[in-house]
Amino acid sequence: MQIVLGSLAALYPWMEPFYSRPVRDYAFRLFEAPALRSVPEIRHRALTKLLDIIRKAAKRNGLSADTAGKICRDLEKRRVLQTGPHLLLIAEPEAYHTHIFSLIGLSAHGCSTYVSYAVSTVNLVERPHKGPGWLTVDGKPHNVFGLSRSRMIGYSLLAGPGSYRFEFASKEPSAERDAIRRLRGLVPKAQFERPAHAIKAANRILWPKMFDDSFAFLQIDDEDIADLVAEHLSEDDSWLRARLLEDTKFAPTILAELDSLAAGPWSGWLARGTDFFWFYENGKRLPLRLMAGELVHATTGVKVARFAAPDILERLANRSLIPNLLLVFLVLSILPGVRVLGGSHQPIYYPLMRFVVSRALEAAGVDAGLRHALATDDVPGAWGHRVVECGDSPLELLFGNRRAGAIAGLVNRFGGLPLFETCGNMTSFATDSSWHQLHRRLREGRIVPSDAEWAFS
Repeated sequence: MQIVLGSLAALYPWMEPFYSRPVRDYAFRLFEAPALRSVPEIRHRALTKLLDIIRKAAKRNGLSADTAGKICRDLEKRRVLQTGPHLLLIAEPEAYHTHIFSLIGLSAHGCSTYVSYAVSTVNLVERPHKGPGWLTVDGKPHNVFGLSRSRMIGYSLLAGPGSYRFEFASKEPSAERDAIRRLRGLVPKAQFERPAHAIKAANRILWPKMFDDSFAFLQIDDEDIADLVAEHLSEDDSWLRARLLEDTKFAPTILAELDSLAAGPWSGWLARGTDFFWFYENGKRLPLRLMAGELVHATTGVKVARFAAPDILERLANRSLIPNLLLVFLVLSILPGVRVLGGSHQPIYYPLMRFVVSRALEAAGVDAGLRHALATDDVPGAWGHRVVECGDSPLELLFGNRRAGAIAGLVNRFGGLPLFETCGNMTSFATDSSWHQLHRRLREGRIVPSDAEWAFS
C-alpha cells in the first residue's frame, strides 16, 4: 500500500497531505466546485447538453420534475461526477462503499443530490466470479442472472436482445443466506432485454432502501451517453460534428497519439481498443477501426458504418454503436469541464486522454480557448473509487436492525477515519501489473511528472 500511495503522491503531489487526515477532508476537496473562471462557449454548450440528458434520464427513472431540476442545478454548480464503479448492483460491496465515499463528500458540502456514471460497456464477467454478473455476499459469489458460462464469458452488460431475470444462484447451497432470499423479494420479477436494464431497474428500487431518502440519486450509463453523443451530432454546427467527423486532422491525430502512447513509457494505460465506437452484434462487443472514412470491423474488415452523422446517428439509436471510453469522457467531462472521480486506472488514463485531445486540437490549429481551459483546469480528475474499503456486508446492513439515520452514521464513521485506514490494502492497485510497472518506471526516471503527457493531470 505504501508503494502505491507513494506513486500516487509522485504524480498527484496535492494528495499526499490528505493521507493522514480524515477521509472527509479528501472527499470534501474532491466534491468542491472547481474554481470559477471564464468558460469557453464550447464548454457552456457542452454542459448544457449534458444537463439536458441528465434531466431526461432523471424523469425517465421516475424522479419528479422538481427533483430533476435540483439535480441539474447542483451538478451545474458543482461539476463533479463519480465515474468509478461499473454498472454493478449497489448491494455489491465495491459499489456500495464507493457510494458511501461520495456521500461523505456531498454531505460535507450540504448537498442532497448525487449523480453517478456507471460504465456499462464492460462484460458480465471481468475476472473469475467478479463483474456485474456476480454478487458477492459474505465472500460467496452468486450468479446474478443464473446464466451458464457460455452466456457470460465474452458477453457485455449491453448484450441484447435476450431474456434476463434475477436468480442469484450459488454453487454452494449452504451459501444461500436469508439476505439473498430477501433480496430476491425486492428486485424486479420481470424479464429484461439487456442485463444493464435489469441492474438499473433493481438499483432504482434498492437505493432508497439502502441509502435512505436523504439523497436524490441518479445513475446514468453508456446508453445515456450514446444519447448525449447523438444530441451533439444531430446539430449541423455542433463542435463534436465539426471536429470529430468533419475535420481532416482531429480524429486521425487522436488515433496517432494513442498509438504513440502505446509505444512509449506511458504504455499500458490508454489502449486503442476501438476507434471511437464499439460495435454490438449478437450480444458481443466488437472493436472497430476508422479506415478511409468508414468504421470497419477490426477482424473481418467488413464496413459497419460511414464515419458520418447520418450513419452514426442511426446506429446510436438502435444501440449497435456505443461510444468508447475516450468519447464518453470527451462529452461527459473534457468538453463540459466536469471533474471525474475514478478507480485504480482512471487517475492515469484520464490525464492521458486530455493530453491526446489537446494534441489533436493543436494539430488542427483550433480552439485555443478550450486548450487553455484544459491546461488550467482545477483537479480535472482524481482517485475516488474504492477509497473506502471494509468488511461490512451491505446486505447485512440492509436487512439487519437498521435505525433511522443509519447512513448518516456510516458517513460520520468512515468520514472521521484517516484516509490511509479507510482504503484498506488497496488490492485493486497492489495486484495490478500496470501499477507495478508504473512504480518501476517512476523509480527509474523513465516517466516523470514533468512529462508532456502528464501536463493535463
